[in-house]
Amino acid sequence: MTVRAENLVQNWFPSEDGNAGERKELIKLMEQIISGVDDLKDPNRAHLKGEKNRGEDFYKKLTETSQIPMNGQQAELVNEELLKLLHNHPYHTKYFFTNILPMASTPGILGMLTAMLVNGNNLWDVYGPAGAEAEVRVVSMMSKLIGYDPNMSGGYTTWGGQGAIFSGLRLAIAKAAPESLRKGVPQNLYAFCSDAAHYSLFKSMEATGLGTNNLIRIKTNKDHSMDMEDLRCQMERVAQGGGIPVYIVATTGTTDAIAIDDVKGVRETAEAIAEKYDLKVPHIHADSALGGFFAFFNEYDVSENPLQFSVGVLRMLKEIKAKFQHLSLADSMCFDFQKLGQTPYTSSLFLVKNAADLKRLDLEEQETPYVGHRGYGEYHTGYTLECSRMGSSISMLSVLLTFGVEGYQRLLGQFLEVNLAFREALSREIPQAEVVNDDNVGMATLFRIYLDGSPRFQEEISGEATSMEIERNNELNKMLFEKLGEKRDEMFFGDTTKFLLVNSKEGQEFYLSVSKFFVISPYTLPEHIPHIVSYLKDVIASVCGQFENVHA
Repeated sequence: MTVRAENLVQNWFPSEDGNAGERKELIKLMEQIISGVDDLKDPNRAHLKGEKNRGEDFYKKLTETSQIPMNGQQAELVNEELLKLLHNHPYHTKYFFTNILPMASTPGILGMLTAMLVNGNNLWDVYGPAGAEAEVRVVSMMSKLIGYDPNMSGGYTTWGGQGAIFSGLRLAIAKAAPESLRKGVPQNLYAFCSDAAHYSLFKSMEATGLGTNNLIRIKTNKDHSMDMEDLRCQMERVAQGGGIPVYIVATTGTTDAIAIDDVKGVRETAEAIAEKYDLKVPHIHADSALGGFFAFFNEYDVSENPLQFSVGVLRMLKEIKAKFQHLSLADSMCFDFQKLGQTPYTSSLFLVKNAADLKRLDLEEQETPYVGHRGYGEYHTGYTLECSRMGSSISMLSVLLTFGVEGYQRLLGQFLEVNLAFREALSREIPQAEVVNDDNVGMATLFRIYLDGSPRFQEEISGEATSMEIERNNELNKMLFEKLGEKRDEMFFGDTTKFLLVNSKEGQEFYLSVSKFFVISPYTLPEHIPHIVSYLKDVIASVCGQFENVHA
């Protein structure tokens, strides 16, 4: 074994010359981590093995006891410490179905490893040529997928859907008020999104200085998509009051219900209001961080059905295709490869229809003295908020090349098949439970439970339930996901306390609390559904019994 014993510092780094001895040493350390993780796996649990008691004082004790050692430890011993961190960690077995936390695929991991081995800064191709090349290729691939002209479009990798929404807002402000980069943001600019949209836009409004009071939430339809009539009314109200609508976020796959906003309707409404009040057309961002990957079905022949999906899934795909054919009408969008793209965190793609728009955010030559404005290098992304960017585009490229269009179709189709089987079994086996997003296609099912004699979902959304009854139902459902949360190492369900704003009989507003079954693991199959529903049935029966005893 070749070891640089004469220079301990160099032993902490990969070799300079690629010699076999030091490569073997690096691979041995990686093997220790990989095999250590494998030893912790249990396919019948949603967590890795190991004990980890994260009680009330867990993090306080860590704060008190953690310190940098005077003398460093051997790499093998540090690896053992790293593996201890993973004890009882959530893991994506067939029983993992919470929110949108994906399993990083093997090609995604290999792509990220490739990026880390050269550790280039993707800000500039002189510093990170591999990431820059991969980024251009990925931007072109995804542009063609959704219908953008790749010769006109542009984009870059960023820190998540939040980063994309924030970048879209920066563009919207720059379009409406070009001097804002120098003089500050005018306070009469307004943004719009649906009640079901992700909270990222709240953060973005805060960060730009516009403030959340300038964010207008739009009512949703029965399928939880944005209500076009309310959008028109709210934009008119803002315009009539001297405000300027500059940004509309159309969510194409909401985090909870997988609702898909009508991008074509948003475009038509925005253009009509702009023309009526002699304003610029607002920048439209499709928050496709989650749902955008269903664009892989845009060219799928549902009549031939080459992948032999079930009748129920074909119905879903027809609806998805009808809504996603207008995705290219948005000025920008996002693909969170860290979600349905199956790459490691963090790897998101911000895509713009017109790459020239990015120049509105670019820095002047004198403002970037270190990089970019030289006689060498062709790719400089001074318009990004980040001054340093990881080469996550390499991971994206690796997955796109490995999966291909058909691979993504197979994976997403499997998710749909499993979710469809769950909905059918839930409705058949658990009378206390009711699917509350039945109008939404996708891989997520939101369900709410009710006691006998209590007003159910239809009464709640139609305003026929009293405030006391809705509060009582919410309390029951919070008890359910607290109980599910206590046993999340067995099966890991998701939940939310803010699904769908409804009015009580007295006119008081309430958000409904619901539990969530989100198919995200490739190891969850339709044949696992009977056991999953049986488990859920027992937990629900226990919670209902406990609730009735407490309120007897």
